Amino acid sequence: MIDTPALLLLNPLPDWALARLGEVAIVHDASDRERRDAIVDAVGPTIRAVLTIGTIGCTEDLMARLPRLEIVSAMGVGYEGIDVAAARRRGLVLSHGKGANQVSVADHALALILAAIRGVAQGFDAVRRGEWRQVNSALPQVTGRRVGILGLGDIGLAIARRCERGFDMSVAYHNRRPRDDVPYAYHPSPAALAKAVDILVLAAPGGPETRHLVDAPVLDALGPEGFLVNIARGSLADNAALLSALRERRIAGAGLDVIDGEPTVPPEFLALDNLVITPHVAGRSPESVAGMVGLAADNFRAHFEGRAVATPI
Repeated sequence: MIDTPALLLLNPLPDWALARLGEVAIVHDASDRERRDAIVDAVGPTIRAVLTIGTIGCTEDLMARLPRLEIVSAMGVGYEGIDVAAARRRGLVLSHGKGANQVSVADHALALILAAIRGVAQGFDAVRRGEWRQVNSALPQVTGRRVGILGLGDIGLAIARRCERGFDMSVAYHNRRPRDDVPYAYHPSPAALAKAVDILVLAAPGGPETRHLVDAPVLDALGPEGFLVNIARGSLADNAALLSALRERRIAGAGLDVIDGEPTVPPEFLALDNLVITPHVAGRSPESVAGMVGLAADNFRAHFEGRAVATPI
């Protein structure tokens, strides 16, 4: 490429990832929000590509400041923060990291299921306090339970298969519409799914259409022996309803990798003894990050060489 395209990076990446992207573009790192406006002012007229993540996105206002912009890519599968309608109006190419981190996310979902049900974090805390004999030993087993997947896409299906094959669980799901390529039981609403299972796993995309999809009635349907696991987006669950359900033991517990309003976590959640929470790391294994960066670089290269991207939105 004689005219090396300029790329605006909105999310932080390690040096090796910047080097990988540098093979296909001149990378302008605008991941520091405090410096982003100044960087955009300086290089905006040259930018032909944007790399972001779903929770940061790419707004119409930012697109308007990039007159040569041709392609916007989200590293992960989620792209709820990208103004897709505005991008379509401008004729931009859109791509995302479909499939690049599903193994890592599915693995982490199982880790949260096990940690929440078997009290792994709570047991560790008890041992550190010297309470070896006082720890609750009446913890339910995981094998053979009923799991419900809210959002049976690629990641949801990977979680379902791990639950079914590794732990002999029965699997049910809810989507906007039933799938005809899976053997699992379909339920017509989140509440109906929650009522039918012991573990409700949230794997649906974020955005306004799914905001607070899990509310008090859904949690009540899950019931006092049910567990909630969220590896998707914090916005899927109503924080107030979830906090109340956990405090009042209207559900047994939860394992969260995401929470509405992150990175700020309401302190009331941190005082709960039936919650385990990780800082949105499900998709951040070295293997998945390498896959996402490589896919993004390949999509940018394809676009600038006049070919279709491999994973369009």
